[in-house]
Amino acid sequence: MPSPLAIPRAWPAQLDWPFFDDVHRHLKRDLQVWAGAHIRHEHTDEASVDAACKQWVHDLGQAGWLRHAVAGKTYGGLNDTMDTRSICLLREELAWHHGLADFSFAMQGLGSGAISLFGSEAQKKRYLPRVATGQAIAAFALSEPDAGSDVAAMRCSATLAGDHYILNGEKTWISNGGIADFYVLFARTDEAPGAKGISAFIVDADTPGLEIAERIEVIAPHPLARLRFNQVRVPVTQRIGESGAGFKVAMATLDVFRTSVAAAALGFARRALDESVQWVKQRPMFGHTLADFQITQTKLAEMVTLLDAASLLTYRAAWLRDQGQRITQEAAMAKLTATENAQRIIDMAVQLHGGMGVKKGCIVESLYREIRALRIYEGATEVQQLIIGRELLKR
Repeated sequence: MPSPLAIPRAWPAQLDWPFFDDVHRHLKRDLQVWAGAHIRHEHTDEASVDAACKQWVHDLGQAGWLRHAVAGKTYGGLNDTMDTRSICLLREELAWHHGLADFSFAMQGLGSGAISLFGSEAQKKRYLPRVATGQAIAAFALSEPDAGSDVAAMRCSATLAGDHYILNGEKTWISNGGIADFYVLFARTDEAPGAKGISAFIVDADTPGLEIAERIEVIAPHPLARLRFNQVRVPVTQRIGESGAGFKVAMATLDVFRTSVAAAALGFARRALDESVQWVKQRPMFGHTLADFQITQTKLAEMVTLLDAASLLTYRAAWLRDQGQRITQEAAMAKLTATENAQRIIDMAVQLHGGMGVKKGCIVESLYREIRALRIYEGATEVQQLIIGRELLKR
């Protein structure tokens, strides 16, 4: 298998787009050099996934990349605010090289994003510097067995008892579940019905009563778990923001990282395209190469067009957020389009590779497994459609 640096990169003139500043162009080039030297697309199984993710967090922290995942120079961040374009460029490049490298970076940002955006001074000082250096692993605990897309249906409860809250309930599909040092948890405090009665908390992993009820295995190995909270006591000072403001905290965090999910999908899709271009140029077929056939060229044309369309929507959303605009609709459009288009691109890449495309160890085979979950997590495609329709009617 050629090294990543040996594979021709089918980049459009993306960095010349007006969405980017020079700082983003330098970031992209520096990361590409670092990733090419430090990342290899190796298979990771369930038995080794925890150790692999811990190592990625350590390596990304030591190299300084995790500083982009937190906000506030005082707390170890590179910028005082989260730069969405930088986060997206990082995720796209890391995903091109290795799904777990991208996952490890993304979860440091998502898991601590609520603290960056809404945390108290004490919370930021305690958690963010360790996230930025890779010394602490973060997790975001929102979904429940009966409350995935419908966040307002959550049942995990937080009952105020003096200067503590008592947490009871379960969370599931929690990324970094079992290896995280702390969880940003959302629970019902019942100030009002539905979404208005939810609050956000920071729960340290070693808090008595917090259990890993189940480890969840998926088609592309990642550390996932179901968590159980049994009379878990957390101080009031561990609440993020105001009581009852948890839904707002969750949605604001997801607005940042939903756009970055689109960027990760771009990275997977772009790697599939690059692998396909390389493959068809060297694959013999009826006295020619596979690249010589018009049907191959039309497939490649479809792939690169789908990719460019998704890329434009993704970086438009990132740019708008960095200009201080609300991007609920634009982030949903980017996430929907990038993940759906990436699925189509990678499927076409597998088809172009023929039998090799489904052989374990082939890069497009691993991409095929990696991309599927992105159409579901942080809001399934159908949920994004509902968001877009709702926002359109509001406007």
